[in-house]
Amino acid sequence: MRMKMIKTENNFAFIDSQNLNLGIQKLGWKLDYKRFRIYLKEKYHVERAYMFLGFVLLNQDLYDRLQKSGFILKFKPTIPDANGEIKGNVDADIVLNTLIELSDYDKAVIVSSDGDFYSLISYLYGKDKLEIVLSPNIDECSSLLKQTAKEKINFMNDLKDKLEYKRKTPLKDETLRSAFL
Repeated sequence: MRMKMIKTENNFAFIDSQNLNLGIQKLGWKLDYKRFRIYLKEKYHVERAYMFLGFVLLNQDLYDRLQKSGFILKFKPTIPDANGEIKGNVDADIVLNTLIELSDYDKAVIVSSDGDFYSLISYLYGKDKLEIVLSPNIDECSSLLKQTAKEKINFMNDLKDKLEYKRKTPLKDETLRSAFL
């Protein structure tokens, strides 16, 4: 008796963390990154999820939690802008890494609403290497991105029930209970 092998997809996600975070914040909720990683795996068959972010030493606890949730962190040094705000623009890093890894994945999942990814999305789409553009917020999504991704774009606006972070609530005996148990 011969068993049939089922080929599973080997997709990679490339995540603009700042764009993701700000887009979800503008929707009025916080993202549960652990649930988000599971969502990427189950919905889009993401084997590797690269999160691109500017490195800030004070955020080490956050970085540890993201890694425990299954994200591969890609850091860029940060510098203060003219107003003293920390900047770590990762767009070029995302484009470069998406292209460097091109032969290692079946399709890419790009998480961003940023129109700066127009050329990357166009290239991936033309090579049939684009699984989906996952935009954090439809109202903040670049029209260029919407046009380029065509039917391969989804928005996170309606994912609050699945992906919202819920604080742990104390029980009467002061121990903690996870809000999603």
